[in-house]
Amino acid sequence: MGETFRAYRVEDAGDKTFRGSVQERRIDDLPPGEVLVRVHWSGVNYKDALSATGNKAVTKEYPHTPGIDAAGVVEHSDVSEWRPGDEVIVTSYDLGMNTDGGLAEYIRVPAAWVVRRPDGLSLRESMILGTAGFTAALCVQALMDYGVHADHGDVLVSGATGGVGSLAVAILSKCGYRVVAGTGKTDAAQWLKDLGAAEIVTREELTDDSGRPLLKGRWAGSVDTVGGDILATTLKSVAYRGGVACCGLVASPTLNTTVMPFILRNVGLLGVDSQNTPASIRREIWELLGTRWKPGGLEEMASEIGLDGVDGAVASLLEGGVRGRTLVRL
Repeated sequence: MGETFRAYRVEDAGDKTFRGSVQERRIDDLPPGEVLVRVHWSGVNYKDALSATGNKAVTKEYPHTPGIDAAGVVEHSDVSEWRPGDEVIVTSYDLGMNTDGGLAEYIRVPAAWVVRRPDGLSLRESMILGTAGFTAALCVQALMDYGVHADHGDVLVSGATGGVGSLAVAILSKCGYRVVAGTGKTDAAQWLKDLGAAEIVTREELTDDSGRPLLKGRWAGSVDTVGGDILATTLKSVAYRGGVACCGLVASPTLNTTVMPFILRNVGLLGVDSQNTPASIRREIWELLGTRWKPGGLEEMASEIGLDGVDGAVASLLEGGVRGRTLVRL
């Protein structure tokens, strides 16, 4: 295929400088794979921002097209499972990391990466959710599997204005939990309440420097998206047999804690990875997001840009200035 398409490409400009721009590419230049997808919608995630700024732990070689999320229509398929015209979602795996990603009008990927769009979600809605919503739903499922139920008490969500955090607030609320949203953005309080938060707490309230190994058991469970001191404090503040689903490290990857919450309160630290989730679980979670777990007010969580706006979205995200999800219209 010699057709050209537009893509947001990041290049190594030398001196540890990386520059992104919208460029014309040929479909023949895409990596090998069984399924060619015409992308309708993508999004800008934290991992995309890292890739776009040269983080070699995310993307090893440049030039590169970031974008760990894509939703669109199958254009060509080498396997019988997928046919031209099928509406599909592709998230995670290696998409946008070392495989050219969804910030482009076309992607070509292995068939095993592709998920059929659930009936309850439009392509646009699936990208308002994206990897962030998928990860948030995995966190909620982890808490449920650990035995944290809606009638057990308050569930804390840290980093609540971010993509994963805001969607975790909305999904937990949809599932009947009383959600307490933790954020450093006091001007977002009403927005978080509109998403379903019953109460707002500040970043300072979630950080304890007393040195005590345990605090009052305040939380039945938590979705932690930030790591660092807030995660350490949360673990000390979880009630007996509570669980903390941990999926982020935007504050710090370091965790300074003791064994006390685990051996005295039977607290579970539940690691959540969305990138390599098996296909069977992936399909189940997307079906839940299209039915019983579909958050209300999805449109209020999203802002929309074109490819020309990706540079600004990346900068804003790294500066902590993004609320909710940034959709990219292809």
